[in-house]
Amino acid sequence: MRIGIVGGTFDPFHRGHLDPVLAAREKLQWDRVLYIPAWRQPFKTDHDAAPGPHRFAMTALAIRDHEALYVSPIELERGGISYSVDTLEELHRQFAGADFDWIIGDDNLKDLDRWKDPERLYKLARFVVLTRLSAGSRESGVGEANADALSPTLDTRHPTPARATIVFADNNTVPISSTEIRRRVRAGEPIDGLVDPLVSRYIHHYGLYKEGQH
Repeated sequence: MRIGIVGGTFDPFHRGHLDPVLAAREKLQWDRVLYIPAWRQPFKTDHDAAPGPHRFAMTALAIRDHEALYVSPIELERGGISYSVDTLEELHRQFAGADFDWIIGDDNLKDLDRWKDPERLYKLARFVVLTRLSAGSRESGVGEANADALSPTLDTRHPTPARATIVFADNNTVPISSTEIRRRVRAGEPIDGLVDPLVSRYIHHYGLYKEGQH
């Protein structure tokens, strides 16, 4: 079994979290994809996110109609700062014998060596990189490389860490950010088309992202 993992705050979950992953699944043939809302991300400790149960619920609503997509409470239940290496250790115990792909945006490549215990991390999963820049910046398709022997078609503006196995999956970009969605909600502007309709209803029902609220 090969499992794709998407970690993040999902505050809130939007189309940019879903559409590129669905496209990559077609190419990489993941048996299942796990979305894992973080309790608190290591590089976002100054961001006060909506409570975990709300973020979990919005993620579950957004993926409800997609086969083999699941949301896991593993990091919310563990609490504290959510370190990927700890999550992968636990997932290897839960899914013995499975192979894991940790899915990141290409803007995260430069920070991989700053993640907790990178040497162990690179042994527990390979990394699938989704394009967050303009589509077509690399040749189409899926390419795999070790970081010390990169193909010349890869975008050298995003250096990759040595020792990690990296898979680049070109994809259409979805120019949406959670920050912009939260701003629109605070301003009373529509978010239709940016999030699943049920996620939009959830946000407004619980009054999330209003001034002074999460």
